[in-house]
Amino acid sequence: MSSKTFRWEPAACIPFRDPEVIERCRRIRRSELTRHWNPQFRIQIVPAAELERSWIHDMFQRIREASEAGRQLVMIMPNPWPSYRKVAALINKHRVDCRRLHTFNMDEYADEHGNIAPETWPFGFGHAFKKYFWSAISPKLRPPEKQVHIFTNRNLKDYGKMLADLGGADICYSGPGWTGHLAFIEPDAPEFDAPLEEWKTFGPRICTLSPFTIAQNSLHGWFGASGDLSAVPPKAATIGPAEVIAAKHRVDMHAITIGGGFHSWQRLTTRLCLHGPVTPKIPASILQTLPTDVWVSDLIAADIKPRWELGY
Repeated sequence: MSSKTFRWEPAACIPFRDPEVIERCRRIRRSELTRHWNPQFRIQIVPAAELERSWIHDMFQRIREASEAGRQLVMIMPNPWPSYRKVAALINKHRVDCRRLHTFNMDEYADEHGNIAPETWPFGFGHAFKKYFWSAISPKLRPPEKQVHIFTNRNLKDYGKMLADLGGADICYSGPGWTGHLAFIEPDAPEFDAPLEEWKTFGPRICTLSPFTIAQNSLHGWFGASGDLSAVPPKAATIGPAEVIAAKHRVDMHAITIGGGFHSWQRLTTRLCLHGPVTPKIPASILQTLPTDVWVSDLIAADIKPRWELGY
């Protein structure tokens, strides 16, 4: 938010730094947010209180419809959290047979040497997914455990092939991080440093987490919601752009605020992802070119402007 009397270049540590594009996106008002050049990139503004219900309903309906049709369903799953219990509860209530369901977690933490967090680590995504989703489904209804795919040191090299051998994902759920990352595909990770067309072919790998992602995740509840930067591992295993692009459809959610209030790091990131250039420097921007349903909470859609009453 520069002015005529004081101008500066964005800090060198910021992955996407084009001042003109940033200013254009910053000025996108709520009333303009849903307009897009790609008719298959459908943006909706959803009341914050309803967005979680929409996500749960969408996931459950896809599982139920596939089960009733007797067909396989392959899903790329986002960051696990306790709300997965609500999907499991609906599956149990309606007695939905999930034996043909295959799930793939989109990412997992790793240490500085690239060793992937084991399933036994209580803060890991694989641990949380099995705890809140798979284990919460009635044993008679849940998919075989071998169809619940999480990143491990053993399967990293084959993770993309495992997905491709099933015909690719039917649906990929996602939501951008502070850097605009998609899964843990970071814009400033050397492991994803390539021109757009080459970058689009990249599959699963270990990547270096952005300092912004570490700061963002230090605010998560399971790390104490206290800015404990050292609690967040420095690297991660992640799917690549290739798996997202190969999915038959995508649902992208924008609804993260600090403690459920108005403060959010996601408000500008959302505008860059939805209306900025398609570039590896904003990884989630690739969704603009693909059939995708985007749900933006009304809090994230709010206009960006000085709010003096909020102070620092």
